[in-house]
Amino acid sequence: MNQKAIGVFDSGIGGLTVYQALKDKMPDEKVVYLGDTARLPYGTKSAETIIRYSEENAAFLMGKKVKIIVIACNSSSSYALPHLQNKLDIPVIGVINPGAEAAVRGGAQKIGIIGTTATINSRAYEKTITRLKPGLKIVSRDCPLFVPLVEEGWLDHPVTRLVIGEYLLPLKNQGIEKLVLGCTHYPVLKKVISEVIGAGIELIDSAQTTTENVFSILTELDWLRNSGKRSADEFYATDFPERFQKIGEIFLKRKIVKVQAISF
Repeated sequence: MNQKAIGVFDSGIGGLTVYQALKDKMPDEKVVYLGDTARLPYGTKSAETIIRYSEENAAFLMGKKVKIIVIACNSSSSYALPHLQNKLDIPVIGVINPGAEAAVRGGAQKIGIIGTTATINSRAYEKTITRLKPGLKIVSRDCPLFVPLVEEGWLDHPVTRLVIGEYLLPLKNQGIEKLVLGCTHYPVLKKVISEVIGAGIELIDSAQTTTENVFSILTELDWLRNSGKRSADEFYATDFPERFQKIGEIFLKRKIVKVQAISF
């Protein structure tokens, strides 16, 4: 198992924030990344559709003989995580619990949560945060325009700033102390979000805490990859791999050698 890859899937490019965190923590690990660009965004889909898409993504990664699957998508984590954990015989990790754990650390009394419509409607973050620390005040809002703006590569565009202000200034005015970025696309907008709502609000990016979770599991199972010659990571997209590569390189601030097209 040590030499097998870590599998990561997302509805598109946003999960590269989790991919980068994994590589920063475990540079010797090989990662197989699948972006379901043909069917994004997941955040506007029904629970049944999200589960079906997630099953197909996981089956593809299982075909690559991965040792663990990371669902780098909050919408999939909200609805499909328990289903995949029961169905597969390898560990499956989502991004909801790690993000919620980071949100409840410290003395903040009012937490803001933003995400796709599906994630917010699932109330997955609210339920997890309340379970971890009852009594916290929670304010949630879906931000459906964020994903298309990120996928378009408009990371610091005047329109993006206007949309961020429209969605988030009402949360700021309600006195939130922390803001959970409940979609893996959103950390790419962290700089602009912070500038719009002010540096006094702590932004919670679940990519880091998810990576710590993966590292702990692989360490406990003694499945960490042996150091030595590294294998090249693999990137797959279900539509327009050239565009995935172009925007993905903006995300990662480096070249991606190849993105392969697949279909279900």
